[in-house]
Amino acid sequence: MEQVSQYLDGERDYTLIKGGTGSLVYPAAHVYIYSALHYVTDGGKDILLAQIIFGGLYLGTLSLVMACYRAAKAPPYIFPLLILSKRLHSLFVLRLFNDCFAVGALFLAIYAYQKRLWTIGSIVYSFGVGIKMSLLLAAPAVGIMLLQALPVRGRAMSAAFIMAQMQYVLAFPFIRANSIGYLSRAFEFSRQFLFKWTVNWRFLGPQIFQSRQFAITLALGNITGLLLFLEHRWTRPSGLSMIGIAKTVFYPLPPRVQQQITLRITPTFVLTSILTSMILGLLFARTLHYQFYTYIAWSSPFLLWRSGLHPAFIYLVWAVQEWAWNVYPSTSISSVAVVGCLLLQVSGVWWGAKDESAEVKTSGEARPQKRSSRSRNAQVADIKES
Repeated sequence: MEQVSQYLDGERDYTLIKGGTGSLVYPAAHVYIYSALHYVTDGGKDILLAQIIFGGLYLGTLSLVMACYRAAKAPPYIFPLLILSKRLHSLFVLRLFNDCFAVGALFLAIYAYQKRLWTIGSIVYSFGVGIKMSLLLAAPAVGIMLLQALPVRGRAMSAAFIMAQMQYVLAFPFIRANSIGYLSRAFEFSRQFLFKWTVNWRFLGPQIFQSRQFAITLALGNITGLLLFLEHRWTRPSGLSMIGIAKTVFYPLPPRVQQQITLRITPTFVLTSILTSMILGLLFARTLHYQFYTYIAWSSPFLLWRSGLHPAFIYLVWAVQEWAWNVYPSTSISSVAVVGCLLLQVSGVWWGAKDESAEVKTSGEARPQKRSSRSRNAQVADIKES
């Protein structure tokens, strides 16, 4: 509220907006949302009204999550896990974090993508990134999904342009005042991390946590994981390599072939790939604070189910994870549990998830092609022939 009050008083230079919690370090959509909250809560004095608003946001987002789960044919027995988290309730109605709005935008975008509303989904996703850049963790999955669903006449590039346009429109007043200041603060990738607040890597100790070698190792781990999923999991609808998919931007596939590929972008594939990308990024994050559980709490039940685990084991892993995120301050044991549960979800999806593209049962549809070193034309010919 202190930061927002300066914005409402006319300040547009991000480097000059500060408050009791430090400098403003979130993108423009965050400012607009909390400006609205500033207005309706009398400058933040009416905390009860703010909690009621966040309570409504929680119920609305929960409804979206359940709708996404239903569209992806998730079984009923994992739905109770969506409402039982004490930490999640705290983040929404006690802490009032901007992550609550960001995760709501994420699942709204996922639901739009599941309904094949590609433009609407891209606009909502970009708005979510404008609230908090944590949603950039889902960008690799969103990008490869759109490239497979919309390569015809460059529509995937149009979606990317729409996302960039959304960011520019949101940030225009601040970019006009100080563009470098806005970008360096709202999307700061060189931020220093404090060991005392970390939830995930505490068991390594402060010396390793603060080392440059550890940061490089995490970055390489994240890049390696993304490349593996991109090449061997998230490209299954087309059966092409990443290079082959990139070529379709300039050399579109025949309409009938493209239609078959688009049909393989199922609601299950959308939810699995985007949530996996988020959890993979969080697994290799330099540090996680408690508010990051907003992204994990509603991702874990689905990913654990997609891993093929027994229902009893799913509930056990969920309980361990929930316990770990409710330990304050975090301990070596709780941080091991946090990292272990995230690693289990990523590895479980890698090994246990079924081929999403096989779930589409339409007549005359081609099965996904196996990897090969043959040319793109030969791969497309196989799809057409099948």
